[in-house]
Amino acid sequence: MALSTSRCADVLLLRPKGRIDHNNAEEFADAVKPYLADCKAGGDSLIFDLSELEYISSAGLRVLMLVSKNVGPNGGKVALAQPQRVVGEILQISRFKYVFPIHDTVAAGIAALSPDAAAAYART
Repeated sequence: MALSTSRCADVLLLRPKGRIDHNNAEEFADAVKPYLADCKAGGDSLIFDLSELEYISSAGLRVLMLVSKNVGPNGGKVALAQPQRVVGEILQISRFKYVFPIHDTVAAGIAALSPDAAAAYART
């Protein structure tokens, strides 16, 4: 699992790549943790671009749940976007659409979070 990041205005894109399972879920949690403090009302929003994530286990889903629990009380916004077929099925079976907005494309997810970020993303 690798995690890359980029910024579009007030939205931070987090792009996990590979697999997230019980072997590396803590590594994923540690990699995401620094970005949670700024994800609050009036601060950054986060979007997880899942287009390069091949698989996520229950341990990885737990990390995403903890993200929701950490930023939700502070008014932060988090979304998921562009899951591959297998990851999309896992999210559907796990009923994650009730935890996070899940968008078909990264562009749609960014647009739902911030008009400024959508404009910046369109320029990339």
